[in-house]
Amino acid sequence: MTSSQPSPRQLLTRRAALGLAVGVAALPFAVAAAPTASASRRVVPAPETVTLPDGFRPEGITSGPGTTFYAGSMQDGRLLKGDLITGASAVLVPGATGRQIRGLYWDERTGLVWAVGNVNSAQYVWAIDGASGVIRYEATVAGAGFFNDVVAFGTHAYVTDSRVDRLAVVPLLPNGVPTGAAPSLLPLTGAWPRYAGGNNANGIRDLPDGTLVLNNSTSGGLWQVDPATGVTVALPVTGGPGIIGGDGLERDGDILYNVRGSGPNQVSVLRLSATGGGWTAKWAGARMDETLDVPSTATVAGGWLWAVNARFGIPNPGLAPFWITRLPAR
Repeated sequence: MTSSQPSPRQLLTRRAALGLAVGVAALPFAVAAAPTASASRRVVPAPETVTLPDGFRPEGITSGPGTTFYAGSMQDGRLLKGDLITGASAVLVPGATGRQIRGLYWDERTGLVWAVGNVNSAQYVWAIDGASGVIRYEATVAGAGFFNDVVAFGTHAYVTDSRVDRLAVVPLLPNGVPTGAAPSLLPLTGAWPRYAGGNNANGIRDLPDGTLVLNNSTSGGLWQVDPATGVTVALPVTGGPGIIGGDGLERDGDILYNVRGSGPNQVSVLRLSATGGGWTAKWAGARMDETLDVPSTATVAGGWLWAVNARFGIPNPGLAPFWITRLPAR
């Protein structure tokens, strides 16, 4: 940053005057069209930060068409829909007592926002219409520990349970629409580090060959999972300081972003390469900014990387300001 730019305090106190008009009425279900190729072009100018409501306590972020974003609240389980360029936002799904939303994933095939979290002590997975806010699918799993993140592709959505060494698996039709069936459970076996407290499996994304990549918040490293068997192998990382943890994962082609993979206010950038027996990753640096304050997840939209700041550990989070930080992609 240069001295001519506004200070972080000035940036974080700006409020957008324009609100998005977001309906919550039930609409007929339809499969969304895929975004055009221009969706990946870098949008300029773009704000350094995007303000979220005070006390929002965000954890998950995902992006939909263009520069639309969705962010979930751990304060009351609201789902916010907004625009990363204008900063305008509105509540798509109202909050509810005892509900928290953590991981999010927008599926371009259906326009559904997959969300995971809890209602009181019960762990839930939801599929929410990204236009109307109508909940199209909802399920809970008995004995689940801490649903944390989610990805949907092919004929399944996969959910990490950070305190049980397994994934919850939701069956989908080939077009991405939920079948309505209850989740099944996929134990993580092979080289996966056994749970010994804290959070294990956290971020999750698909790899180009249809396998899964996880990070491990306690043991560190990246891990490749066969989604048919649950067999897990280490995904080697070369160069850099090493992957010591991580929260959310985001993949953009052959680039994998690991939020807090190498430091509390960093997003690790890794370049993926296919090998004969799986995948490797090469350290390509870290994204840092003075406005990062314990980021939790990130999304790529408008040619930029956007990290939401969970600000874990701050006093009085129910009253504190929260925001999204723009970072260079690739």
